Amino acid sequence: MIKVGVNGYGTIGKRVADAVALQDDMKLVGIAKMGMDYKTRIAASKGIPVFSAGDAKGFGGSGVSLAGTLEDMVKQCDIVVDCTPEGVGAQNKSLYEKAGCRAIFQGGEPHSLTSLSFNAYSNYASAIGAKFARVVSCNTTGLARTILPLQKDLGIASVRAFIVRRAADPSETRSGPINAIEPEREVPSHHGEDVRTVIPDLDIETAAAKVPTTLMHMHYVTVRFAEEGSDRDAVLEAWGRRNRIIMFSGKEGVTSTAQVMDYARDLGRPRGDLYEIAVWDDMKVEEMELSYFQAVHQEADVVPENIDAIRAMCGVETDADKSIAKTDKSLGIRAKKED
Repeated sequence: MIKVGVNGYGTIGKRVADAVALQDDMKLVGIAKMGMDYKTRIAASKGIPVFSAGDAKGFGGSGVSLAGTLEDMVKQCDIVVDCTPEGVGAQNKSLYEKAGCRAIFQGGEPHSLTSLSFNAYSNYASAIGAKFARVVSCNTTGLARTILPLQKDLGIASVRAFIVRRAADPSETRSGPINAIEPEREVPSHHGEDVRTVIPDLDIETAAAKVPTTLMHMHYVTVRFAEEGSDRDAVLEAWGRRNRIIMFSGKEGVTSTAQVMDYARDLGRPRGDLYEIAVWDDMKVEEMELSYFQAVHQEADVVPENIDAIRAMCGVETDADKSIAKTDKSLGIRAKKED
């Protein structure tokens, strides 16, 4: 049984904690928070031990009994999933090193922090037994999920992608833009470089812009195949073998991210989460080139990756397919043969 702690209980941390609790080979030691807020109270109401990552006075008068400090939690863990804000994880690394505890960081931290970025489809084996790893960002996870099957099964010469980014998560009120479209002025954007941390030597360039929405990210992806012969059926077959890709059709009324999120809610998923990458079947395959749209639920798509990274790093499962299948089943991601 892998003893897992989650440092940070925000958008990703609370989802990872719940996912850990669903695994029959993992035990959630607890979560660490800087202070008291409604998320902390919810965790305590679920019976999750709460540890203080800051001054314990921040919990004073809350009625929530602390299980100890962050250092106390780390000592009890085989691995910690660090879901703290960007830049904080890097500061926490020395604490994990000192305690001899493995740690997973999120995509807001740089690849250089661990020299190992993780995506279950791409490089599960490289994380087996690792002390530290970084699960790549939601956008990088989305791109890797759909590009890798095409690379493996059909061969890719190059990828170009434009990313329409959500401005903030639904619970955030201080992020923008509010009434504007904000381009990421660095061209190409950092996303392509990040994809290469899990798919080395891929010829990929990306550009991005933020828009006033909170639901999902949207990607427009153009793939140039290495050889002739790939058609729509071959593309669908490559994607069809991976459970973490889900196809949608405009002909069935799915014409925006609003319907994709409505679909996820109707599935009865906790928080209406869509762990899969949503891909529209309204694609174009012509003269060795594929163009398609996909949507990424930024709150949820990295959750299964964190669970698989835990298994790989702790060495309890060395077969990527077995870990992925186990994680998918626990989260309600349907195997394609069941569709």
